[in-house]
Amino acid sequence: MAELDTSGGGHKKGPGVKKSKKLSTRIDLTPMVDLGFLLITFFMFTTTLAKPKTMEINMPYDDKKMEEAEKNKVKNSCALTVLLSKSHRIYYYEGIGDNPEKAPDIKVTTFSNTKGIRDEIIAKKKMVDDMKRSQQLTEKDETTVLIKPDTTSTYADLVNMLDEMNINDIKVYAIVDITDLEQGWIKITEEANGIK
Repeated sequence: MAELDTSGGGHKKGPGVKKSKKLSTRIDLTPMVDLGFLLITFFMFTTTLAKPKTMEINMPYDDKKMEEAEKNKVKNSCALTVLLSKSHRIYYYEGIGDNPEKAPDIKVTTFSNTKGIRDEIIAKKKMVDDMKRSQQLTEKDETTVLIKPDTTSTYADLVNMLDEMNINDIKVYAIVDITDLEQGWIKITEEANGIK
């Protein structure tokens, strides 16, 4: 709080001279110190401290973990592989295509509302649910879609495919790099169907 010190300063120099008072100002900084501590306390309590972020790395050093990895492997009966190609064409096949000697039955579709990829995803999901009911699959098995964009596909096709995953409530899907073998299968399918 600011105080005015009115004491001191003036003295007479002779008879008849009026006494003049010198005013000196003195500022009391005690409330400023209190305010400083209040601000420091306020900011200490209101700011969140940065927590260290770590990434967990699972190393396959235990046989039990290897068995669990085998359990988590995608089954051919649950998988649908979707290959995105040029001109908004979609090539798809059942399974994961893990046998290079035997080419899967590759079919062609688009994002159209009738007989498009959505109908194929719905059919695959229904087939997996039926296999669960008949106990050919366990309850943990889910419909899995592997999305593999080709170098000739567009970003819009990938976004549309991810939208299809949300629309059809597909919980397990992955974007995977297309293999050279699958690109060869696309070319064979295009030649067989006369697609350019």
